[in-house]
Amino acid sequence: MTGYTMLRNGGVGNGGQPWVLRWSSRIRLTWLSFTLFVILVFFPLIAHYYLTTIDDADDAGKRIFGPRTGNELCEVKHVQDLCRIRESVSEELLQLEAKRQELNSEIAKLNLKIEACKKSIENAKQDLLQLKNVISQTEHSYKELMAQNQPKLSLPIRLLPDKDDATFPLPKSNRNCRLHNCFDYSRCPLTSGFPVYVYNSDDYPFGSSLDPLIKQAFEATVRTNVYVTENANIACVYIILLGEMQEPVMPKPTELEQQLHSLPYWRTDGHNHLIINLSRKSETQNFIYNISTGRAMIAQSTFYDAQYRPGFDIVVSPLVHAMSEPNFLEIPPQVPVKRKYLFSFQGEKIESLRSSLQEVRSFEEEIEGNAPADYDDRIITTLKAVQDSKLDFVLVEFTCKNQPKASLPTEWALCGERDDRLELLKLSTFALIITPGDTHLVISAGCTMRLFEALEVGAIPVVLGEQVQLPYNDVIRWNEAALIIPKPRITEVHFLLRSISDNDLLAMRRQGRFLWETYFSTSDNVFSTVLAIIRTRIQIPAAPIREEPAVEIPHRSGKAAGTDPNMADNGDLDLGPVETEPPYASPKYLRNFTLTAMDIYRNWNSAPGPFHLFPYTPFDPVLPSEAKFLGSGTGFRPIGGGAGGSGKEFQAALGGNVPREQFTVVMLTYEREEVLMNSLERLNGLPYLNKVVVVWNSPKLPSEDLLWPDIGVPIMVVRTEKNSLNNRFLPWDEIDTEAILSIDDDAHLRHDEIMFGFRVWREARDRIVGFPGRYHAWDIPHQSWLYNSNYSCELSMVLTGAAFFHKYYAYLYSYVMPQAIRDMVDEYINCEDIAMNFLVSHLTRKPPIKVTSRWTFRCPGCPQALSHDDSHFHERHKCINFFVKVYGYMPLLYTQFRVDSVLFKTRLPHDKTKCFKFI
Repeated sequence: MTGYTMLRNGGVGNGGQPWVLRWSSRIRLTWLSFTLFVILVFFPLIAHYYLTTIDDADDAGKRIFGPRTGNELCEVKHVQDLCRIRESVSEELLQLEAKRQELNSEIAKLNLKIEACKKSIENAKQDLLQLKNVISQTEHSYKELMAQNQPKLSLPIRLLPDKDDATFPLPKSNRNCRLHNCFDYSRCPLTSGFPVYVYNSDDYPFGSSLDPLIKQAFEATVRTNVYVTENANIACVYIILLGEMQEPVMPKPTELEQQLHSLPYWRTDGHNHLIINLSRKSETQNFIYNISTGRAMIAQSTFYDAQYRPGFDIVVSPLVHAMSEPNFLEIPPQVPVKRKYLFSFQGEKIESLRSSLQEVRSFEEEIEGNAPADYDDRIITTLKAVQDSKLDFVLVEFTCKNQPKASLPTEWALCGERDDRLELLKLSTFALIITPGDTHLVISAGCTMRLFEALEVGAIPVVLGEQVQLPYNDVIRWNEAALIIPKPRITEVHFLLRSISDNDLLAMRRQGRFLWETYFSTSDNVFSTVLAIIRTRIQIPAAPIREEPAVEIPHRSGKAAGTDPNMADNGDLDLGPVETEPPYASPKYLRNFTLTAMDIYRNWNSAPGPFHLFPYTPFDPVLPSEAKFLGSGTGFRPIGGGAGGSGKEFQAALGGNVPREQFTVVMLTYEREEVLMNSLERLNGLPYLNKVVVVWNSPKLPSEDLLWPDIGVPIMVVRTEKNSLNNRFLPWDEIDTEAILSIDDDAHLRHDEIMFGFRVWREARDRIVGFPGRYHAWDIPHQSWLYNSNYSCELSMVLTGAAFFHKYYAYLYSYVMPQAIRDMVDEYINCEDIAMNFLVSHLTRKPPIKVTSRWTFRCPGCPQALSHDDSHFHERHKCINFFVKVYGYMPLLYTQFRVDSVLFKTRLPHDKTKCFKFI
């Protein structure tokens, strides 16, 4: 027990010794901790104090703790080792940095080589693809040629006729003259160009008897005609102006006949000669009736049946506007369709049929069989009954208030002055024309004058007498513009006129306006129409229309244009294979000769169909204004129907089926070089692009140091004679394609939008296909038309600041459209796009086509444009109303039609999208 207790109390010694030991050990630990604390805290402070304050003596050698130099520190052995190590490490670091920079330089060079290789590979792929396309097209063309087995032939050598033509047998009578027996075709080869020689009337005695106005107008027309030549030895046709003659100094028939036969190129019988007798007044006499004209053709307004030779002679219209152009603003509008009077007639008959026949010729000589019935009395009775019934407002007067104009026997003489007659016709829906009672008088100057005045003011002619030969009747379908009714049906005339619908009335009125403006209105039209008829009869194609020569402005190019990914991105639209071949011009038209012979009636009667005002249509190679003639089926040689359609015009051959076709960009600009350069760069890599024609509309030339971008196709900078917005639509000879993309220099279009618009145009080649749509509206309070650019569910115009159209319309706009419209465009420096929409809608009777949902363009940072001017819209309102007056009606048509891709916003798997290429 004792031992156990000891262990519990300490386990060793006696008297509590273990407790002392424990206390002493604790004291030692506390002292040791305090000592260490003092050393660690106070010693560094004391050392720092001494190092900074002690030993301030001037003698550096006696300093103990002062700063020392590196060499002095290195004197210590271990410090020297550290210095060597530092120097070695620094040197190694410098070497590593140099190696790193060298490696970075090599990596950069290798990256450049990699990029260059990638570009070369891409270029090689493009070249390979282009070569494959060229080879494929060449093989296709070769197969076509092999299948046709018809190599292209050059034109035959032109044969010049002998000075002394070989005589050929005369017909039994000059009345039997036709082209096959009275015309020498050897003088008119197909490749001759139809040269025409015009005798100078001042060199011959009969020239002093000619009407001065007609003579002056004829000479002015001859000077500007493309077919007239001064070399009589190569001429195909010889022309003599014999009238209108002034009666006091008119030579006797025998004297005039001798003068004709003494012409230097008459050659005994006058073959290939044309005698023109133009009438300016309704009382012009038929003085050629008693003259032997041999084999010469006659063109005049008065013919007897014993004198007129169908298919050989020509009935011409009177020359009313001898030395003046018609004023379009004085011509009444074509609407409303119905006017105050249903029909009107004013005239007075001087002599009866029997007395006139006895006076001019013996009755037995002229009447061989049943005597013709004189229906004039029945006509008078019937028309007066209609007037008295008051079922319709009509005006018929059979006696003149003043002295009637002189006229031929049995002919209804004109009453009053021309201005008074026109005012009455402006109020008449129909104009009655009663043919002479003498059925042997197939046409008279009085009838042609009534026809001229009716067509001029839009009164539909109603000709009573089916035996009449209207002007140019062998090439014009007069039943599309006039009613020709036999006289025995006079009692049915009222019913017939009332039964015609408004649509038919408007169509006939438009056709009559077309005929008047094309073949009647001016001396140039009359003369050119006569030549066109002869040229068409002998099947010689028309001369090609002139193109606007492009004067190029020299410029430097070479700056590689980048491709804006936003412009080149096609988005979700897959347009199928695109053309990557070099610029490819549209093929020339190949039907210049066959179309002239095949489509005579369609060519001359283009109204009221797609092209109903101007004759210069794709369906009309035999145009009257020969100075502006188009020499091919589409009107001129530079453009055509394309190979894919086998020569058919416009929409008759869908352009989308043409294997190869490109378009030309025409960009109008004015002293906005930076904007222009950006626009040109955006065209880089654009498929189907043939060429870019920049129309420099400023008199100030571009900067000499301006560097033009290289976009892969030629850029032609064209200098203009004056600042005119009409220059946008000039048919520049540098445009080799049928398709023209007219675009402003600040318009932003993506490549896929342009490509899709081009595809749509190729299937609607007679339309304007573009992006921004506009429309016209009728202002009821002011009774006028307004131009509107607000967002709408319909449109009637497409702005030509971004639109495709056929080059054909550039010729029409520049050379055929009324000059008054172009003058107004120059006056306001505005409205050229409206004028083009009026023209195309007027000709085609179709609205333009809008593609995509784009309604406007935004050009951030572009300078102020003309369209931002406050007066811009006011001027466009005035333009629309003025154009309506010129055309006589509103030709613009509304549409709610918009074209998008077949797969527009359609999500399809990637392996299914190829089907679009075959749509």
